[in-house]
Amino acid sequence: MRIRTFLATLTIITFATFSRADVLKIVINDTIQAATAERIARAIDQAAARKDDAVLIELSTPGGVMSDMREIMEKILASPVPVIIYVTPSGSRAASAGFFILESADIAAMAPGTNTGAAHPVGPFGGDIQGTMKEKVENDAAALMRSVVAKRGRNVEIAESAVRQSKSFTDNEALSQKLIDYVAPNDEDLFRQISGHPVKRFDGTFTTLYLARAKEVTIEETVKEKILTFLMDPDIAFILLAIGALALYTEFNHPGAVWPGTVGIVFILLAVFALHLLPIRFAAVVLIFASFVLFALDAKFGTHGVLAIGGIATLVIGALLLVDTPIPEMRVHLGTALAVSIPLGGITVFLMSVALKARHNKVVTGVEGLIGEIGVAQTALSPAGKVFVHGEIWDAITSQDVLAGEKVVVEQVAGFQLRVKPVTAATRINGEKTMA
Repeated sequence: MRIRTFLATLTIITFATFSRADVLKIVINDTIQAATAERIARAIDQAAARKDDAVLIELSTPGGVMSDMREIMEKILASPVPVIIYVTPSGSRAASAGFFILESADIAAMAPGTNTGAAHPVGPFGGDIQGTMKEKVENDAAALMRSVVAKRGRNVEIAESAVRQSKSFTDNEALSQKLIDYVAPNDEDLFRQISGHPVKRFDGTFTTLYLARAKEVTIEETVKEKILTFLMDPDIAFILLAIGALALYTEFNHPGAVWPGTVGIVFILLAVFALHLLPIRFAAVVLIFASFVLFALDAKFGTHGVLAIGGIATLVIGALLLVDTPIPEMRVHLGTALAVSIPLGGITVFLMSVALKARHNKVVTGVEGLIGEIGVAQTALSPAGKVFVHGEIWDAITSQDVLAGEKVVVEQVAGFQLRVKPVTAATRINGEKTMA
């Protein structure tokens, strides 16, 4: 019996030592937003379909949108495959929403020289939430943290202090205070430490992972995810919105051009799609479109750039306030706002000026273009007769007798008949057209 037990134990140890585990790896080095949630959800679903032993999420983030953070946490907590969150490389962080995601993992780990915490909810642009709303948001976030950390067997009190008091922790502090499970310099060392140790799942069950010789399979962003990440860059979303508005503005001033309107609609739809996934202020959108009104008024009334400067200022303010988040990486940068607003203001005023000048110019085509033209009487006009104008012979009438061969100027066009008058010295001095 002892021999059998020994052989069975030896077989288990040998299998655990030499078997190959598969770990699906995904790298998140960005703010927490809709595109991030989609990537993590796809990784977990793919790992479950492949029956991988674990999912490794290498995380480096300053934080992000709370609703997307909750979506990620829900996916991790419900994952049939154990999820490892590893804050790496050295010098990176898992702050704010990143701390919540780290604590939701089956296994939480950090690389040396990283930090986490600072998970207190904040208002737009880093401002404190005040009054009753502050209590509601803070208590809600603290309750979420307690419910997750308690199930994972980690330090509830210390984790809650990161929410209520914005405390941050180095890798060693997080480990010593039982906020994370391991500190490892690389994936291989992390897997070695994990191997053979029981892991408590969110449903209370335990599983043991043997990852010492794990085979990592890294999944990259799909084309769809790359496009989504690109569009959700606040700078890109603002540029798309501004160019789209300019293109539509051009189409309205030059109806029938078609391509400006097409470009404008496409760009604005792309911007609306991206901004729909970001926390935006609609008042800022109003400011952006109001700036174009100021540009138009400047060109119309000739305020010597006063309204144009106001429009540029309005456009810059609208851009800076567009995304309602305290995370600097998720806001439109001042450099982008200025680089777009100043040229856009100049171009818009120039186009509006050209359009207004064109509308005030004399019509030189069609029937209306004949008014003011100089012609020659083919027959005597007393009061009706024939005149030669613009390469054609027309029926004409006049209120003054005109001899054949005399020059006349067109005053009015009535159907196929012209009303003319004799050309006088005053007419020629006033700059009326002469025959070519």
